[in-house]
Amino acid sequence: MTISASIKALSISALIASSAALPAMAQSRNDVIIAVGEQGPNSLDTQTPTSNDYTRMVALQVYDRLVKHGVKTLEDGTQVYDKTVVLPELATSWEVSEDGKELTFHLRDDATFHDGSPVEAKDVEWSFARAVAAGGFPLIQMGAGSMTEADQFEAVDTHTFKIHVPDGNKLALPDLTTPIPIVLNSDLALEHATEDDPWATEWLANNTAGGGAYNVARWTPGNEIVFQRFDDWKNGDLPAMKTVVYRQIASAGTRRALLESGDADVSVGLPPKDFAELGAGDKVKVIGVPKQSAIVNLEMNVTMPPFDNPLVREAMAYAIPYDAIMENAFYGRATPMYGADSTEYDAAWPVPSPYSTDLDKAKALLAEAGYADGFESTIFLDLSRATVREPIALMIQQNLKEIGVDVSIEKVPGSNWFSKMLEKSMPMAVTSFHAWLDWPEYHFYWTYYGANNSVFNVASHVDDALDAQIQKARFETDPDAYESEIKSIIGTVMTELPKIPIAQDYMDVAMQNDIEGYVYWFHTFLDFRTISRAD
Repeated sequence: MTISASIKALSISALIASSAALPAMAQSRNDVIIAVGEQGPNSLDTQTPTSNDYTRMVALQVYDRLVKHGVKTLEDGTQVYDKTVVLPELATSWEVSEDGKELTFHLRDDATFHDGSPVEAKDVEWSFARAVAAGGFPLIQMGAGSMTEADQFEAVDTHTFKIHVPDGNKLALPDLTTPIPIVLNSDLALEHATEDDPWATEWLANNTAGGGAYNVARWTPGNEIVFQRFDDWKNGDLPAMKTVVYRQIASAGTRRALLESGDADVSVGLPPKDFAELGAGDKVKVIGVPKQSAIVNLEMNVTMPPFDNPLVREAMAYAIPYDAIMENAFYGRATPMYGADSTEYDAAWPVPSPYSTDLDKAKALLAEAGYADGFESTIFLDLSRATVREPIALMIQQNLKEIGVDVSIEKVPGSNWFSKMLEKSMPMAVTSFHAWLDWPEYHFYWTYYGANNSVFNVASHVDDALDAQIQKARFETDPDAYESEIKSIIGTVMTELPKIPIAQDYMDVAMQNDIEGYVYWFHTFLDFRTISRAD
């Protein structure tokens, strides 16, 4: 099908007609937002380990959390979340004990789920117990706030909920703003639980049990998800849009054309080149924010020869064509994370590495490591992000060839990428990670902390001394000691180099000029609750 034919097939009228069974869709185009993106949810349940990232987008609209972050406006008018401000969502107020070991939340007494039943503390207790019982990513995320056992959660009475945090983790409260500790209708879910499936995992993968600002009116996996506003929502300002249609469209060219023709209101996941070109014009507006705590890396498995040799990893760091990648893969829609003048790092993350392109130095290091004649290897990349990652891999491949290293490129389907990362079987990979909680030690906990065996530690890097440093920083209360610990951690990871920093990429969103209320959130997903159309 040609792009023009695709546009015709996916025009506004066709999109609305495809959902004609939804009453609000037929009311007014002004009540509808149509968003398009390459990827979509593989499940409706964010609390199962096999769920992909886009289940977080579903969770944000459909389920409430106890608390949320505030929003601030930058000098250029861009709205971004404020990590320093925590506000009520389902909870109206809360107390944190002086030692940080008890968090007590007082719930709204008028909140209801989508089926009209009241939201109670027992639902929160069950939902949080479900999150830690899931294992995998949900458990690690809850564990970032030291919430790992069901007996840490207590329904004190109908509208009072308590969390016991044995170590007084400072991240316990901000961790509750993420899309994992959501509140489910426990009675509804349990109606579909079985002896073999006590958490109703099978049912919740295809159905919702929430009380959030939107409900799922229809979901066609791989194609479309339609959200319908829940008019009895009490936990925030009622969204302006009655209906949101999110369409999953593989072709970036089609997504851009739909936006430029006015047949889509918002587009995410376009290539950086498209965002750069659209941002230079005036037909639509582009909002770009550097992703917090984000790094795009070349990652090497330190358990596999020759990358078990730190000199080889250092040679790779000098062989990467950084400037060419910034120009021809990111098109300026990223911040360079290389070429630092000093190894006196700030106590922040990300920070630029001291490495830059120097093929002579790379050759010398390979010779010193015993690989004067080079070696063969493979660079893996996520096919669903091939627009950026494939040119990165190709440019690295070309430079490595100049120092005698012959690498092939292997593309892994996006649906299999997380499984492939977890295998720890890739010798080299173009990877990325951005942390939901904007603390350096939280980033390191996910990506370098060997004891976690995290999916994001593709390098299989384990350093007991580094693990101890990360743990110390996580619970440090003295500001000077904390700053010293973070600087030491950064020095270690920049020296050991399981991951070579390349760039901090942007979260770019393109939208029609009359779309308002977009907020950049740490999870990077669209929050339709604040988006509106100008009068």
